[in-house]
Amino acid sequence: MHVDLYIVLGSAVVGLLVGMTGAGGGALMTPMLILLFNVKAPSAISSDLVAAVFMRPVGAAVHMRKGTVNYKLVGWLVLGSVPMAFLGTYLLHLLGGKTSASVTHVEQALGAALLTGAAAMVIRYVMDVRGGNDRGAAIADIVARPLPTVIIGAIGGVIVGVTSVGSGSLMIVLLLFLYPMISAKQLVGTDLTQAVPLTTAAALGALIFGSVQFGVTASIIIGSVPAVLVGSLLSSRAPDKILRPIIAFAIFASGLKYVGVGTTVLGWILGTILAVGVVTLLALRLIRRRRAAAAASPAAANGSAEKAGVQAAATSPIAADTPSPAEANGDGAADGRADEKVSSNGRRGAS
Repeated sequence: MHVDLYIVLGSAVVGLLVGMTGAGGGALMTPMLILLFNVKAPSAISSDLVAAVFMRPVGAAVHMRKGTVNYKLVGWLVLGSVPMAFLGTYLLHLLGGKTSASVTHVEQALGAALLTGAAAMVIRYVMDVRGGNDRGAAIADIVARPLPTVIIGAIGGVIVGVTSVGSGSLMIVLLLFLYPMISAKQLVGTDLTQAVPLTTAAALGALIFGSVQFGVTASIIIGSVPAVLVGSLLSSRAPDKILRPIIAFAIFASGLKYVGVGTTVLGWILGTILAVGVVTLLALRLIRRRRAAAAASPAAANGSAEKAGVQAAATSPIAADTPSPAEANGDGAADGRADEKVSSNGRRGAS
């Protein structure tokens, strides 16, 4: 069994993304193994599925400890996904294997759905930012909708059985629109947790019917498990305004891959988007700082003028010669007591 250092490094990058978003693992890991490391497609799929059995529980455990898992939703999702995963495997057998045209059409349709979902997530995020809406409801405030949730799980299970990848991305998109007030960290935690039994069932099928390369599996585990731990720690603490764009980016990358975008072109597209995003973020921060400084300048100028006026009034000769009300009252009281004393002495002399 040979451990490939480059697969370890690549798996670490993908694992970090999975831990932070709950999506993009299969869509990125399997093509990476096939295109960059010349692993045959059946072995890449099977090895990735077996490695996911070790990878997903790590992220799920972190979110369980942080209390960001909605167990009601997990239960309904698993109820639909696990049985349908076996049905998807049987459908793949009927379709004639992974290389059939029918499976390719399924993947392309999935890619189009993911791209649409990513665009909708971006639009909703922009609208929330402008409107000041907070989509961070507590777990107890999320009311489960059993039938639609089971259907989402069933769709994800079939996709795992047929294509071996893509369930996490699609489930996140569908859950986000079914439960619009769910926070991003709950979304990631719930998806990672429901994926544990789903990937376990798929991995058992891969071990029985697939062609697992244990050296590739070990390399994936060594690189991805620590990275998933780090990514899950970040996602369980990160605010929605940071986490939601990252999730949308991962789903967008998965969608591009499924519709057939090549690896080189995909790299250029994602790199360009990242560069534009960083420049836009820096520009927005600079604009906010300038606006804050401009708003603070008049207030500071008014404060300085008021302070200067008080100091000028205190040091003015007229103000110094003019007695204060307290002093005037004190002098008046003293004069009154002196007049009373003179009057008293006069009466005593007269008597």
